[in-house]
Amino acid sequence: MKKYILDLTVKSVEQVHERYVLVKLTSKETLPQMLPGQFVEVRVDGSATTFLRRPISIHFVDYQQNELWLLVACIGDGTKAIGALKSGDVLNCVLPLGHGFTIASDNRKCLLVGGGVGVAPLLYLGAELKRQGVEPTFLLGARTGKDLLMLDEFRKYGRVMVTTEDGSEGEKGFVTNHSVLEQEQFDFIQTCGPTPMMKAVARVARQKGIDCEASLENLMACGLGACLCCVEKTTEGNLCVCKEGPVFNIKRLLWQD
Repeated sequence: MKKYILDLTVKSVEQVHERYVLVKLTSKETLPQMLPGQFVEVRVDGSATTFLRRPISIHFVDYQQNELWLLVACIGDGTKAIGALKSGDVLNCVLPLGHGFTIASDNRKCLLVGGGVGVAPLLYLGAELKRQGVEPTFLLGARTGKDLLMLDEFRKYGRVMVTTEDGSEGEKGFVTNHSVLEQEQFDFIQTCGPTPMMKAVARVARQKGIDCEASLENLMACGLGACLCCVEKTTEGNLCVCKEGPVFNIKRLLWQD
């Protein structure tokens, strides 16, 4: 796909959690095509300690409103600077980058599993699946109920199941402990989140013989496969996650633990 370097205008910044903001961006021109699972590289202006662009998953694209949504975890100086943006500010982005999720267009029963800020790309994926006539089931995990993000948005596109480590909402435990994995049979699992969580999801998928894709969150600097800092060992050798991924079928990954 063609890549663009665009100055996008901040439409709004919404604090959805004490650590997360939802940034909605727009443009005078029609936004280019973007696929679920792809990401953008954001230039951070006004931060003396931030020299490299920050990779951020595409959370949602609303073509009717000409909006790109980014769900940002405000952790370091760079992401905190993004979270401090105001309506009317300009954010320079390189997009769309990477290879995204497979969009099932048949009657496959899809389970989308996310944890933490890893839930971000699953909203756009769920919307595209529903557009194709496939209503997904979301299985979203967090430490506590207050850490669950954007649940009402996810419910627009499918059934939502949740787990929390403290049991304050949904079922207590990790996403791989949820009863839906024992009670129902799925044809396809797609996941994004902390690596230990994704490896656990991949293990369950292998045990049950379910096709599975994972969106890796390796550290990325350039987003174009030039700097080699995001290399992942695969069945095909070392591959740059930013260029060959970030989405991989787990059969290509050396996740056998």
